[in-house]
Parts: sequence; C-alpha cells; structure tokens
Amino acid sequence: MKTLVALLVLSSAFVVEDAAAQDYDDLDDTGRKKKEKKAKKKKDDAGKAAERRALLEAEIIREIERGYYAKAMVGATSYLATMSGIIRTGTALSLAVGNDFMDTENSSMAWEVAFYQGIHNGMHFEQQGMLLNQGGMDPGQLVQGDTHAFGLLVNGEYSTYPNRRFGIGARAGAGILLTPLLMQGDYYRDDVVNGEWNGYNPTVHSQPHPVFFAGPTIEYYTKLSHFSVGADVDVSYAIGIDLGLSAQGYLKYTF
Repeated sequence: MKTLVALLVLSSAFVVEDAAAQDYDDLDDTGRKKKEKKAKKKKDDAGKAAERRALLEAEIIREIERGYYAKAMVGATSYLATMSGIIRTGTALSLAVGNDFMDTENSSMAWEVAFYQGIHNGMHFEQQGMLLNQGGMDPGQLVQGDTHAFGLLVNGEYSTYPNRRFGIGARAGAGILLTPLLMQGDYYRDDVVNGEWNGYNPTVHSQPHPVFFAGPTIEYYTKLSHFSVGADVDVSYAIGIDLGLSAQGYLKYTF
C-alpha cells in the first residue's frame, strides 16, 4: 500500500512539472509573438513613411519643371533719349520659346527666341514738320507718328534659386527690329516727306535695325504643375532708332 501511494505521488509530481514547463513555454511564445508583431508594425510604419516621403518628393519634382518651354508676355515699352518726346510709352507684346539646357539644384541656363511687338502713339507728322521748320527738331527724329515695331530676338539667360520656387537672374540678347509704314507709300512720299518734312526722309521706316538688350529676370514656380510666372526688364538700343526700356510680365508653360 505504501508503495502504491509513493508511485501516485511521484506520478503527480511529473505531471505538475510538465504542466509548469508547458506554461512557461506558452508565455515565452506569447512574448515573442508580441515582439514580432511590434517589430512588423514598426517596419510597416517606416515603410509607409518612406513611401509618403517619396510621393511628396515626386510631387515637388512634378510641380517644378525645367526644359523646353513657351512664354506669353505683355507689358510696357518706352524710348528714353532722342525719341522720348516724339514717341510715347506704348504696349509690348511677345511670344517666346526656349529651353533650360542647364539645370542644377541652385542654378539654370536657358536660350530663348522671341517674336516681339511694340505699339506706340506718336506726334502727328504735321506737328513734327512745324517743329522741324522752326528748328526745334532734328531730321533724325522724324517718324510717321503712331508706330508698330516688330522684332525677332534671341537671348541667353542665367538664373539662381534662393529657394525652391523663386529664381532671379540676368539675360542678354540681340535681334532685328522693323518699324514699317502704317500709311500708303505714295501718300507718305508725296505729302509727308516731300511736303511737311521738306524732303527729309528718315531711315526709321525703310530698313531693319539691329537691336541689343540686357536686363534682369525673375520667376516664380507655381503649385500648378508646369506653370510659372515672372517678369523680364530689358534696356535696349536699336541702331538708327533710340535707347529703349521695356518691362513685361509673363506666363510660362514648361513641357
């Protein structure tokens, strides 16, 4: 009987020990699973954060485009020296295409070709004739009156970027300027040149004029993808016409 009781006690001890061992193992498994779950969640969160950063960077890159572009410009233009009292400040209109052929984080360089128009009101040719006869005007200042100038211009530009969206730079270029007659040729010859102007025939309307210009430029890249706005200010000299100044705001689309 004593032997049977001893066997029962020993058997119970083994069962309790085995159960305790299994409980500790279960606790270890649960702890590992929690740690693995936390580590996986942390990894997933880091991956999502990296993905969000990548999307944001992609959006920033998408908004600010540099490369081939088209510009529409409008502003004012004025003659500053000999023609300042004859031709009034007028309207400047331009269409341009170009390319940012150098593009770095802090600077860029571009070439540009523009078709330019300058529209001015001017002193009436009869009034100019009166001043000419009175000695108050030089024959080189004579102009038909209202003028419409056309130009084909080429320039180069260098810009730096104090911040991601704002650029400031300088540009310089040259081209050809035409100021064709706005009246019938026979009338201009007979009534204006040989009549009011006593035979003086200025070359301003009869030949193309080389023009050179330079000035600052500013640009702001909007949050609307591909679009930027800015302004160009140019001091110019058209040989055979006058020193000039133009300021034009623009809307630019980069492809």
